Amino acid sequence: MSLRILVTGGAGYLGSILIPELLKAGHKVTVLDTFIFGQNSLADVCYLENFNVVRGDTRDEVLLKELTKDKDIVIPLAALVGAPLCNRDMIGTVTINRDAIKTLSEVLSPSQKILMPVTNSGYGIGQDGVYCTEETPLNPISTYGKTKVEAEEIILQRENSISFRLATVFGMSPRMRLDLLVNDFTYRAVNDGFIVIFEGHFKRNYVHIRDVARAFLHGIENFDKMKGEAYNVGLSDANLSKLELCAKIKEYVPNFTIMEAQIGKDPDQRNYIVSNEKIEATGFKPIYNLDAGIKELIKGYTIIKNSKFSNV
Repeated sequence: MSLRILVTGGAGYLGSILIPELLKAGHKVTVLDTFIFGQNSLADVCYLENFNVVRGDTRDEVLLKELTKDKDIVIPLAALVGAPLCNRDMIGTVTINRDAIKTLSEVLSPSQKILMPVTNSGYGIGQDGVYCTEETPLNPISTYGKTKVEAEEIILQRENSISFRLATVFGMSPRMRLDLLVNDFTYRAVNDGFIVIFEGHFKRNYVHIRDVARAFLHGIENFDKMKGEAYNVGLSDANLSKLELCAKIKEYVPNFTIMEAQIGKDPDQRNYIVSNEKIEATGFKPIYNLDAGIKELIKGYTIIKNSKFSNV
């Protein structure tokens, strides 16, 4: 069944992978994006009749009303992502990550569907050995985490929505991000040969960007049985500390030197392990593991030799 889908921020890191998959599935896709990073990541789908693109801001209520009036589904990807970038633009963080979602929920009719990514950094600091589930109380520490938790609250109040609480995403994309942990550490291994780690025992969960795109397609196909709920999306065998992640990368880059510093701290202080059983119970299983992602990134960094793709 062909659906009419609006994706805000669709030219970003995730959208650049998701949009071609939505089109391949036969959907009609409109992307709204400001293109603030100067990316041309969707150039290869412009020839497709089912693809449309609009340069504009997701905070523009008039534009949003116009673009959503005939859509079946909206996927709001537009956001300032990550603690460092959000700390640099606090006003943009609040108005894009939270307020634009509130506006979106107000302009949509109850029958229109929302599928939105948030972050599992909303769990903040977990307890040793205790898995965070969707029932775990949220305790976001960073402004990024707080605004995404508030946005999730807004969309879940309308029920005809699904929220995906994403683990830390990794993998190559046409609109690459080097600031994400696996992407960053692998880049340092390949290009610098060493890394200095602080708070090396801090743990988090990881997921490949193509599995995130698959989770959205899964949500579209199984919307009626999944709606009104939040779902953790990650690799159940990849709840790793920073030092464990570095050791895994070293398996593929043997000359990678890892040093641990006693000073410095994580910008958003996240430290937890996550259960992904809820979404797995709906029939979704990731197919790209951490090893495959690291090998992919090593090939990608043969091409990318600078940091212009970082968000900060």
